[in-house]
Amino acid sequence: MHLLITGSHGFVGTNLVRALSPHHTIYALSASSTLIDGVHRCFHWNDLSLLPQVDAIIHLAAVVHDTDNRHSEQHYHDINFGLTQRIFDHFCRSSARIFIHFSSVAAAAHEVQDILTEDVTPAPLGAYGTTKLAAEQYISQHTPSHKQVYILRPSMIYGVDCKGNLPLLCNLLRSGIPYPLGSFDNRRTFTSIDNVSFVVDSLLTTSIPSGIYNLCDDESISTASLVALIYTTLGRKPRVWHINKQLIYTLARMGTWLHLPFNKQRLDKLTGNFRVSNNKIKTALGIDSMPAHTHQAIVSAIQYFKEHH
Repeated sequence: MHLLITGSHGFVGTNLVRALSPHHTIYALSASSTLIDGVHRCFHWNDLSLLPQVDAIIHLAAVVHDTDNRHSEQHYHDINFGLTQRIFDHFCRSSARIFIHFSSVAAAAHEVQDILTEDVTPAPLGAYGTTKLAAEQYISQHTPSHKQVYILRPSMIYGVDCKGNLPLLCNLLRSGIPYPLGSFDNRRTFTSIDNVSFVVDSLLTTSIPSGIYNLCDDESISTASLVALIYTTLGRKPRVWHINKQLIYTLARMGTWLHLPFNKQRLDKLTGNFRVSNNKIKTALGIDSMPAHTHQAIVSAIQYFKEHH
């Protein structure tokens, strides 16, 4: 197949290119003109009229969730909604038959009391979630009946050379600083990059109904278990402090006011409950389980981090 991938230079994009390029011809649409391995040709967003005919478009380009509050609401809107509108309109005019849009569980909810499913009434919080939801709604309202359109809502994606909270946590623990959040008992569902690649490849080759699908691992894991796993993989003795929760909340609020790396949003990411169901996508694909399991996939990511950072 001939594929067009937007956001190909990011963590998810480079992994998808690596996984799909041995079997498909891949074109990239990016703000960067740098050609990466596995991409046949790279186009700029100003060159939409020059894009070749492709079979499928995978839309990844986005402003990611910003716990440091560096981006304005307008910037989120211009990228997360504006670029999605442009590329989806192009898809509708083109001969491409498959559109895979990467949204986020943040478009559905900021916090989860039970387990998040696709039929939840969306209640995003903040510019990231609201612009992701607006993009979803635009796609859903303009989907041609003769084409296959999939909106994927992944939970936090991790894997080899990932960015975000996992390497931040690894750096913290590897430096010898004790983990200070031992008082929190929570469960979160993550998404291995290998499961992302598996689902995307499956959607390119298997016809399932268009719609919204959660994307995540089968298992959830507590932050305490994750910390223990990181310590063990790094070859260190676990050092966990059980500091009073109220003090932690106070420090996080101060971090938000002062624009520090440790703030309320990052605390919520590390210690809040956020369990997600992937039953809908597994049922549609006719599988019982995802190929990558959380424990082994996290160990692989940490080992890579340990060897290369």
